[in-house]
Amino acid sequence: MLRRVVDSCVFCSIVAGTAPAERVYEDDLVVAIMDVHPAATGHVLVIPRTHSQDLWDIERQDAEHTMATAVRVAGMLRRSLHPAGINLFHATGAAAWQTVFHFHLHLVPRNEGDHLVPPWRPDQPRAEDASLRAVADTIRSVPT
Repeated sequence: MLRRVVDSCVFCSIVAGTAPAERVYEDDLVVAIMDVHPAATGHVLVIPRTHSQDLWDIERQDAEHTMATAVRVAGMLRRSLHPAGINLFHATGAAAWQTVFHFHLHLVPRNEGDHLVPPWRPDQPRAEDASLRAVADTIRSVPT
């Protein structure tokens, strides 16, 4: 299998072992590292070895294995750090807060009273049914 690598990508450098990182798990397809700018204690990034810019670029096999590894590492975090919960986070595109343009998943252990806040509130006004239907129709109209 030919793996895509981008010379200017810090995650490609970490995967290749030419940039430092504190690894917590790795296999043939992924590397899981401690985030150097953690949102909370134990914040881990799960990174596929093959470079893909984002969710729109990643190959299905890499996406599936990255998610399966996120489940595995979440279990490791639960058994070692005993958080009250965990957030799984991904960003595709600068508008969604992506800062490193190599697909990755964030695992952020959570505890009651930590300083993190939700990116949106579930008590926002309910969308109108017609509006939801119109957007759903638009989404359904394109091939899968």
